[in-house]
Amino acid sequence: MVQGISNSNKTYDNLVDLTEDYLGPAAERFIQRQIRVHLDKEPDQLTQNDLPKLANWVKVAIAILTEDSQMVNQYTNGIIELSKKKE
Repeated sequence: MVQGISNSNKTYDNLVDLTEDYLGPAAERFIQRQIRVHLDKEPDQLTQNDLPKLANWVKVAIAILTEDSQMVNQYTNGIIELSKKKE
């Protein structure tokens, strides 16, 4: 289970798991901030429908941190794929 958020939100858990592949231990804090700031909701309220919009914001934030455009695209494409995943 992801720290601090109910395990009943599979979308959030999957997003944090994906993000850990790219940001390691900073993943959950990064995602929580992106959700709160850009979607104006709490992380436990995240839905699959929110993911495409969130992917756009994440792309901007990650692009500031790295010049590795392939990694940025791979990560944000992973978020888009999560939005299509049947739960």
